[in-house]
Amino acid sequence: MKAILQEKYGSAEVLRLGELDKPVPGDDEVLVRVHAASVTHGDLVTMTGLPYLGRLAFGLRGPRRKVPGRDVAGEVEAVGGNVTRFRPGDEVYAEVAAGGFAEYVCVAEELLCPKPANLTFAQAAAVPWAAKTALQGLRDRGGIRRGQKVLINGASGGVGTFAVQIAKSFGAEVTGVCSTRNVELVRSIGADHVVDYTREDFTRGDRRYDLIFDLAGSRSLAECRRVLTPRGTLVLSSSKGGRWFGPMGRLTGALALAPFVRQNLRGNVARQNRKNLLDLKEMVESGKITPAIDRTYPLSEVPEAMRYFSEEHARAKVVITV
Repeated sequence: MKAILQEKYGSAEVLRLGELDKPVPGDDEVLVRVHAASVTHGDLVTMTGLPYLGRLAFGLRGPRRKVPGRDVAGEVEAVGGNVTRFRPGDEVYAEVAAGGFAEYVCVAEELLCPKPANLTFAQAAAVPWAAKTALQGLRDRGGIRRGQKVLINGASGGVGTFAVQIAKSFGAEVTGVCSTRNVELVRSIGADHVVDYTREDFTRGDRRYDLIFDLAGSRSLAECRRVLTPRGTLVLSSSKGGRWFGPMGRLTGALALAPFVRQNLRGNVARQNRKNLLDLKEMVESGKITPAIDRTYPLSEVPEAMRYFSEEHARAKVVITV
């Protein structure tokens, strides 16, 4: 089968199209014929090996798993002996640990979910990592409730476009922060208010928010806390940070401060969870959320897709067709 291979850390040039044997599913696994995948920040981390802290999980000198790609959508090709939920021909989607940038990937049955019926494979592949991160950050960590004033800092990115829609589906009044070129996009997906950060600093305004979901990491803790209500919640989910520890430094500072302030300061480390995919499937099929796709690339152009994602501030999702 064709697959994108990575032997070492670096820029997009470390990725190449190659050939591998088709994987064989274990007893509790499903072999999926991949029709589409999408680029996530996790793929960027495993490509570059930055922050260095991540190498403790991915491999010190190079990635242990040689095929990147975390979000997939496709059809079941074969199932292991213990699999009961799926059969060949079923349309599915999932978040996997690695291996998505390939024609086939084995997925644990417990991580696989039926594809939303009203989405194409390309649209479905855009959902798992980004929408799950948004859902966990707003619902599970942020405790979002109807009527709250919610601000999404980084509203035009892959996670941010889902976060705006999810917050609206919970009945919140949503403010999205983005650059000038993305104002119309953020408004089109349901934001009640849009702040263009090139013209206005949301931390200097008079508006106060019950919940801030910070995906951009562009303002200090003190600045964000200034525009929180006295018992508001700040959820940190930014990927920005230094080369050694990434966002962990900022998150550690927030957690150290949290016991001494009335406001709620929380991190959001999103985890794989089939129930979340089922929840998202229901939200998609009911029309509450719709994936926004920036660009689509064929499998052979994954290096260019990763370059665009990392260097040109991709908005919404970048999708790979297989």
